[in-house]
Amino acid sequence: MPRGPKGEKRPADANRRAVTVARIATGEIEVTDDGKNAAAVALGRMGGKARAAGMSARKRKEIAKKAAAARWQKSS
Repeated sequence: MPRGPKGEKRPADANRRAVTVARIATGEIEVTDDGKNAAAVALGRMGGKARAAGMSARKRKEIAKKAAAARWQKSS
């Protein structure tokens, strides 16, 4: 994947890359200092909490058990 001047990822397709660069230049897309899309970073912060809020207690418990089992399996 091609990288921008600050190391951020750019689309491999030349046309899509040109559109992305133009959107960044016009301010349509905000890019953080580390090259990440600011909107995506904001959504990512709420990801787990928002996902858990939409689940039943039973489903959360199943996922927690599966994660615990995977951790124990990994350490053995």
